[in-house]
Amino acid sequence: MVKKRVPDWLNSSLWSSIPPPDDDRLHRYASKSTTTTTTTTTDSSSSSSASTITAPVPPEVDPPVPVPPPSAAAERGPVPNRGTAEESRYGKEEVNGASSGAPSVEDISRQAQLLAELSKKVINMRELRRIASQGIPDGAGIRSTVWKLLLGYLPPDRSLWSTELAKKRSQYKHFKDDLLMNPSDITRRLEKSSSYDNDESSYESRCLLSRSQITHGEHPLSLGKTSIWNQFFQDTEIIEQIDRDVKRTHPDMHFFSGDSQFAKSNQDALKNILMVFAKLNPGIRYVQGMNEILAPLYYVFKNDPEEENAACAEADTFFCFVELLSGFRDNFCQQLDNSVVGIRSTITKLSQLLKEHDEELWRHLEVTTKVNPQFYAFRWITLLLTQEFNFADSLHIWDTLLSDPEGPQETLLRVCCAMLILIRRRLLAGDFTSNLKLLQNYPPTNISHLLYVANKLRIQPSV
Repeated sequence: MVKKRVPDWLNSSLWSSIPPPDDDRLHRYASKSTTTTTTTTTDSSSSSSASTITAPVPPEVDPPVPVPPPSAAAERGPVPNRGTAEESRYGKEEVNGASSGAPSVEDISRQAQLLAELSKKVINMRELRRIASQGIPDGAGIRSTVWKLLLGYLPPDRSLWSTELAKKRSQYKHFKDDLLMNPSDITRRLEKSSSYDNDESSYESRCLLSRSQITHGEHPLSLGKTSIWNQFFQDTEIIEQIDRDVKRTHPDMHFFSGDSQFAKSNQDALKNILMVFAKLNPGIRYVQGMNEILAPLYYVFKNDPEEENAACAEADTFFCFVELLSGFRDNFCQQLDNSVVGIRSTITKLSQLLKEHDEELWRHLEVTTKVNPQFYAFRWITLLLTQEFNFADSLHIWDTLLSDPEGPQETLLRVCCAMLILIRRRLLAGDFTSNLKLLQNYPPTNISHLLYVANKLRIQPSV
């Protein structure tokens, strides 16, 4: 068997990472991988066929052209100063969605291009994807609008935006009214629509149903399948799980965590979205980790500078979350874990992609040191890399994931493969323990650099 040689472009010193000092993420995420993996395989519901999500059909457009890589000196730049948890991990992203440094010339140019494209009566989605795939500059609400377009929530025709938004936001309000209402509120609604005899006027004045008017299905002790109370009590376990997970979402960001009314209102919005999704999709319901995928969407939409859009961020986020998850729903269904579309099959595709582009590294990891890709790739894939990088960098990666006309999953696998290639020298020099620790606590890296390598894997034929 002839061993494939590593492509010359991978041997360039440009792709080698300087080992950074100990990263505090070694401790921050040490327990996350175990918890997430365990619960994800147990919280899934019975059948995926009952799900109301349908996979999106990507438009037939050419893939974005990769951006040239930065210089080696720029790539290796200084290791980020960790400082306090909030300041070091998120910087100004916590306040206004902007990175701490001044925008580069490329960012300014790209922002101008995006604004010009968004100002057209009918937006050219091919051009929008090309520009956005290079990273969407923070500011002016550009990311919020572009993500809604990339996820199909907004149509390319700007004249249809107000109508579509009003329709979707009204629909979400009805979802909440119908699905999140306490059964006692439902009985009060029934009471208001019923006519009573004169001798029952006292019940009406107190907004209560008389005993004779409470049907078996509406009784709190009813065990019937159609009983609204029985369903309410069955949902309690999911509600409690969602509540725990939402409270753990980005605990070092004031936007999501803390005692402020603003943080609590944001938590309530996340809970509402996840609960509505769970009730509309009984085949999947809620799986731990969905909160981490939901958080970037809600953060971006809530920070839209237009007050109306920010006020309706919950509704907009719900529909975009459904669309995004439709491409990854099989990863959250336990019954499909061992199928050709389940999470284990997806991880196998990553392994094959690495073998195709860097067989030496693949052999060292999986044959020599026996590092099973499930040990690290499970979290990478199911949480869309939200736990491997700081929040601002995660948003940049998502710009590329959402921009790819082939769909986010194939791009995600290329990014994961690029992550392995960028630290190949450290991995080739490591054993099982050191490699597993490194992969479960990925070191800081230049995101533009990483995304360039991922694009290179798409266009570079294997040797």
